Amino acid sequence: MDHLAPSGKWDARYLGPVPHDGKYYTNCIIAGILACGTTHAAMTPLDVAKCNMQVNPSKYRGLIGGLRTIVAEEGGKGLWKGVGPTFVGYSLQGMFKFGLYEVFKDVYMNMAGEELSRNYKGAIWLVASASSEFFADIALCPLEMTKVKIQTSPSGTFPIPMSAALREMSRTKVETRFPFGSLVPLWSRQIPYTMAKFSFFEYIVELSYRHIFTAPKETYSQPTQLGITFASGYLAGVICAVVSHPADSLVSQMGKAANKGKSLGQIASEVGIASLATQGLGTRVIMIGTLTGLQWWIYDSYKTAMGMGTTGGK
Repeated sequence: MDHLAPSGKWDARYLGPVPHDGKYYTNCIIAGILACGTTHAAMTPLDVAKCNMQVNPSKYRGLIGGLRTIVAEEGGKGLWKGVGPTFVGYSLQGMFKFGLYEVFKDVYMNMAGEELSRNYKGAIWLVASASSEFFADIALCPLEMTKVKIQTSPSGTFPIPMSAALREMSRTKVETRFPFGSLVPLWSRQIPYTMAKFSFFEYIVELSYRHIFTAPKETYSQPTQLGITFASGYLAGVICAVVSHPADSLVSQMGKAANKGKSLGQIASEVGIASLATQGLGTRVIMIGTLTGLQWWIYDSYKTAMGMGTTGGK
């Protein structure tokens, strides 16, 4: 049986079409790098608009208006501010997020055993995704702080090239709290986001194969399976955006010059919970829904190309 290790004992690493060995985890790491780095970099214009809508809503009114304001003041290149640290930071994040998720999921399932893994798989998805994101955010934090500072600083007041921006962040680390000053709000944003991203994706995929695509999973073509992957990822992304938006707004507010030296509680109190939860949310729903769907599609496309099959389902 495909869930038995060579020793004859049940082992979560043998549940899929191929054994979860070192090669498998390495391919998951590579797929995670490709999925996160490329998609976040491609979404930079939306991210620039969203961050500015969060820190200066009176000036940047809505997605289209915000994009027009940026182009009018800084030209088309203004839409791509922060693309360097975005690509590097989220590539590192994807490496840990996806790679460690696969590792933690197998470890926790084997710790729980066959029966508990079957009965409480949702809890295992949540704990595994939270564990992986904890480490992913440590890798992401310095570059995320730099990206936000680049994107929200008035034109001409902060370096835009990544290397120069990192040097300036380090030089002013007393003021910027670089490199890990945003780690707590980043955890607050990304851990719930990733828990929703992975668990809702796994649930939606499972429900799709149980109630809509009811034939055995392996009978469906790769394009069909990848289409299910994208749709499930998009729906999970919408949920992610709503869950994590207040903390995302707080991270953006920390990059605002007027908030220099203020505590997280003080910033949250001044901005207001309602504004943190809603300002720029529509743009982020579009951004994160598309981004998450594409991430899962890229991730599973790479896995499929490596003969590892798509994620989730029967």
